[in-house]
Amino acid sequence: MNKNILLCGVGGQGIVLTSKLTASCAMEKGMQIMSAETIGMAQKGGSVFSFLRIGEGIYCPMFGQKQADIMIAFEPAEAVRMLPYLRDGGTVIVNTHPIMPVTASLKASDYNGTEMLDYLRKYTDNVMAVDGDNVCRELGSPKVLNMVMLGEAIRSGILPFTIDDAVEAMKRNVKPQFVELNEKALRHNV
Repeated sequence: MNKNILLCGVGGQGIVLTSKLTASCAMEKGMQIMSAETIGMAQKGGSVFSFLRIGEGIYCPMFGQKQADIMIAFEPAEAVRMLPYLRDGGTVIVNTHPIMPVTASLKASDYNGTEMLDYLRKYTDNVMAVDGDNVCRELGSPKVLNMVMLGEAIRSGILPFTIDDAVEAMKRNVKPQFVELNEKALRHNV
């Protein structure tokens, strides 16, 4: 069965690595996969997103609106921005902690993400809100949010691989000194 996966967030949250790990897991299972990332604004805290397609007969990494089976959103406003890509009945796994855009901070906005989460719940039936930042605090590093989110997506059952598959892919793609912490994040139940 084909799966369209959308990852989104802001620069520095680990979206590109999460995309790479997801692709690696699929390849290890012998699945066809294609991916495409938009990372131009990554260093400025701007929007970053990745399209992944797993399955047979895939000829393009991109997909249109209303075609994502799952959206893994690392930031609530980015989830709302990319919501048109989610198919009816699709699943959103969203980190509850907002990152205030530069424009909002310049205007002294009180953006806290709550309104974005409410919007997602109003327009999508399958929303899993994850307090990923709390898990990161428990584990002692904000840099493992991507592993927390990937772990939750795998546990949701919608991705065609296991936590053990993701751990093996992670071991192949991160520096050895970060393996233990990243594995804890992947295995942590939120």
